[in-house]
Amino acid sequence: MDSSQLLKGVLDLAVLAVLNERDGYGYDVVRRLREAGLEEVGDASVYGTLRRLFKAGALTSYVVASDEGPHRKYYGLNDVGRDMYASSAKTWASFAATMADLLKEGRG
Repeated sequence: MDSSQLLKGVLDLAVLAVLNERDGYGYDVVRRLREAGLEEVGDASVYGTLRRLFKAGALTSYVVASDEGPHRKYYGLNDVGRDMYASSAKTWASFAATMADLLKEGRG
């Protein structure tokens, strides 16, 4: 199975989960997703997801000066984003449980 297709379906939730832990700038979010095991996640996909979630009203943003280069735009969850995260996490947990049950049945 092509895991990149699965990733496309859950990237919003993955980004929301990372930002639920703490705010982050674009590449920080990419790095944290990769460290969590989503090695195939693309930079452009994450940056696009951050922009889309921001436009949807789920994220706040602010700029922080950096000693290592240009200023960094940080993103964080607001109330809409936290609600979106909670709802999406619940949906994912239910879906994952259903798939786990189906896979158990298929082995028997």
